[in-house]
Amino acid sequence: MPHASNHDCRLRLHMRTVAVAGGSLGGLRTAEALRSAGWTESVIVIGSEASMPYTRPPLSKKILSDDGAFDNVRLRPRLADDDVDWRLGISVTKADLAERRLHLSDGQVVEFDALVAATGVTPRTLPISGPHAGRHTLRTLDDARAVHRELRPGRRVVVIGAGFIGCEVAAAARAKGCEVDVVCADEVAMLRPLGRAVGHAIQRRHTAAGIRFHPGRTVQCYEGIDRVSGVVLDDGFYLSADVVVEAVGSAPNVTWLDGNGLDTSDGVMCDSWLRLGGVAATAAVGDVARFPNTLFDTVPRRFEHWQMAVDTARQAARTIIHDLSEAPIAALPAFEPLPSFWSDQGTVRVDSFGSPGIADCCEVLEGQLSGECAVGYYRAGRPVGVVLIGMPRRSGHYRTWIGEQLYALSAASVAG
Repeated sequence: MPHASNHDCRLRLHMRTVAVAGGSLGGLRTAEALRSAGWTESVIVIGSEASMPYTRPPLSKKILSDDGAFDNVRLRPRLADDDVDWRLGISVTKADLAERRLHLSDGQVVEFDALVAATGVTPRTLPISGPHAGRHTLRTLDDARAVHRELRPGRRVVVIGAGFIGCEVAAAARAKGCEVDVVCADEVAMLRPLGRAVGHAIQRRHTAAGIRFHPGRTVQCYEGIDRVSGVVLDDGFYLSADVVVEAVGSAPNVTWLDGNGLDTSDGVMCDSWLRLGGVAATAAVGDVARFPNTLFDTVPRRFEHWQMAVDTARQAARTIIHDLSEAPIAALPAFEPLPSFWSDQGTVRVDSFGSPGIADCCEVLEGQLSGECAVGYYRAGRPVGVVLIGMPRRSGHYRTWIGEQLYALSAASVAG
């Protein structure tokens, strides 16, 4: 009969627990990644929404203009359904990393051996006076249903913000026959993530579709009695409105981590293996994770992209299992993901690979800005990203191209 090791005996006496705070895509994919990597012990996922995870990107896109699309956003758990403890409709109110305990909104206390922070973000709202009825943000499935009900032909929709969500909502509203105005503080749509030239090119397409932009403007107040009837801009210009959608960014949900000595000024600061402040057997996933990516530099950044939730979940599982095995962290390769995202804005399709937002210049690699094109982004002469407007068949080519460029430069930097 084989002799049981001390380690085997400890496992039988104490079933270790990985607690995942956050029950959306990042939490689901983390649980699946843990199981795929061979973790057979306890996994608890705590989610503030009462429903099982669903995919969020469609909420600001086709789902707003397609009456049947709500049935297509649910995610089907693959390896994390029967043997994962899902605690939904409950939020984590406080974490104690030293004591390895989570305090939940229903009074429960969960003890853990490893912790994954996957609590995502909350949409920002404008501190603007006026009625609240008719004003919306867009983050959850319930938010999307509420906006969907508002979008009817002839209605006047004002979108505040011209980032990806703002432009996606505007395009969906226009497709439903609404009159659409977009108010943005920047001089052009999507200025920060894509730059002036590409932002102008995309904005021109929306303008041609009948969407009116008001660049360089902010909201002074909302008018109306029982619900919003108009928006007054900072220059006094008045926009009639039946519906207002505020798409002015988001705030990471990290207050539950306060008191642990972590840097939570913008998400939670992580090391190169996604560990919270370098604390062993912890990790952050998705929108809350701020980490250095040496494909670009050593500056910690957050990436609010769907694919990054998947990639960080896989890395979190590797880090957690590695740390619980008590192996030295230097034996685990640093996390160097290639960021990517897509945006469907009516008839406009945008694909991005790399990090175009940190570039100092760009150039058209193929096609023309007035039509379909591929645009390369550079910083100090080095490629950092590529963006495609249209050209879906060239997506794989440019993803491979920028990946090869970035990983080669990273390897050369390490060797040097």
